[in-house]
Amino acid sequence: MQDQYGRTIDYIRISVTDRCNLRCVYCMPEEGIQPVDHDEILTFDEILRLCRIFVSLGIHKVKLTGGEPLVRRGLTQLIRGIRDIPGITSVTMTTNGILLKEQLPQLYAAGIQGINVSLDTRKEQQFADITRRSGLSHALEGIEEGLRYPNIRMKINCVPLAGINDDQWVDLAGMAEEKPLDVRFIEMMPIGLGRAYPGEKQEMIFAALQKAYGAAEMADGSFGNGPSTYVQFPGFVGKVGFISAISHKFCSGCNRVRLTSEGELKPCLQYAGGLQVRDLLRGNASDEILKKSIEETIYKKPKSHHFNEKEEPGFEQKEMSRIGG
Repeated sequence: MQDQYGRTIDYIRISVTDRCNLRCVYCMPEEGIQPVDHDEILTFDEILRLCRIFVSLGIHKVKLTGGEPLVRRGLTQLIRGIRDIPGITSVTMTTNGILLKEQLPQLYAAGIQGINVSLDTRKEQQFADITRRSGLSHALEGIEEGLRYPNIRMKINCVPLAGINDDQWVDLAGMAEEKPLDVRFIEMMPIGLGRAYPGEKQEMIFAALQKAYGAAEMADGSFGNGPSTYVQFPGFVGKVGFISAISHKFCSGCNRVRLTSEGELKPCLQYAGGLQVRDLLRGNASDEILKKSIEETIYKKPKSHHFNEKEEPGFEQKEMSRIGG
């Protein structure tokens, strides 16, 4: 469907849990968060019902997120259920990779089509400093295991942190030189704890990569679910991408909405509020009422974010783990 500004909304990110087995400094407090009671989280049946309604409105690409989605039991059941909905063309997920290797056979059998692994460094101590946990070897093993499944698109997502993981950008991008995966640099979103960690601009990262790997060419085509820029370095098997929502604002081409694990439909990441579909679901609302309410909410999607402007009362205050990364 189209929103009030004529943008086609065909992609939804669905958070299945607010829980995570890491404590990344820009995402979650060191002591963790107070987990939401299980009965406040959408059930798989509720998510599947909503997905059928989303499809009827023209949304056909789904990404499952968290927290860390792999800590929720039975996730493959949900993946299989979404894949079975007529009209769904893509079911992918994000993960920190810690539990990926052991769950990959089940994920593959359920029909997962793409996996994005969040990885900000390949240095053991730096990984522990950023995530406040150990487990780098598990994440790297998960990536290697994922590459054994040719029907799963593997991507690495790095958040460039100025003064923290600068020394890792070239190394991480180099993973795409010999491996059939894409490495993307995702600009820090000033949400929750992320406000305290200035990201680095795309131009700085690109310059460092070209110095190391030579002149890159723009890659033609669509390689992800949403707006992004991809380049191809000489001799690389995979590509390098940039998702720079702040410095290279792409709101005019935004095609996504988000559903939190607690059942809030968010048309834009920055703004608090949205549609509480969980209450409608559990208040015995009909599919017709749900569809109309969802359609109205998506239609009113804000024209753009205003992260570079003064904080306003309507801006989102929750941590990213509660919203869905």
